[in-house]
Amino acid sequence: MNKKSFNQIKSYREEFINSIEPNFTFGKKPINRIKSDNTKVKKINLNKEEELKKLEQTINSIQNCNLKDYSKKLIFGDGNINSSIMIIGEAPGQEEVKNERTFQGEDGLLLKKMLIAINIKKENIYSTYAVNYRTPEDRKPTSLEIKRYSIFLKEHISIIDPKIIILFGSSAMESVTALSSKISDERGDWKEIILKNKTYPIMITFNPSYLIRFPENKKYSWEDLKKINKKIIDLKIQV
Repeated sequence: MNKKSFNQIKSYREEFINSIEPNFTFGKKPINRIKSDNTKVKKINLNKEEELKKLEQTINSIQNCNLKDYSKKLIFGDGNINSSIMIIGEAPGQEEVKNERTFQGEDGLLLKKMLIAINIKKENIYSTYAVNYRTPEDRKPTSLEIKRYSIFLKEHISIIDPKIIILFGSSAMESVTALSSKISDERGDWKEIILKNKTYPIMITFNPSYLIRFPENKKYSWEDLKKINKKIIDLKIQV
């Protein structure tokens, strides 16, 4: 890592933390690195890539979908397909459609600051959405839209097979857990979902776009991030 990128990461972290909890101090721990079987890893990658491609094609071929007719551009997912951490947002917006990537623009910048505050780079994890097409005027997806796309999202989760899932926003929460209560009542506590007989721990927290509109809630988001960081340490996850 060059000096410029290091300073940028440090700046992101300090900017986010100072806005909500300026006295927090990080501990410095060495990164453990283990050797892996490259042939096995390549095979796993190939299988995942094939499954993800099939899922993307399935979503892209959906019929009678107003969202697809409106947006015409599928934002599927990006990042490290072998990451132990998967983040799920609500739906792509104008910047995401323009760049054909998840979490772009002002929302994406805040997300990067949030993740870097707990020593995570967005490109090292995997991210997707509850609904893969932009909604008209960036409105919240309806319950019917969320339910329709939740089938694809749960398959998406099974393919990535993460150790931790972070749900940003109420649409992601509803899609994965079927909860329709206030996100303020559900965030901050670890929950579990079972997909294909496998249990996944999930953390529900505020969407970056919500925090931009209501910055006073950043303090609660920071509490969630610290719990996520602790879980990563407890599970010995390499990020």
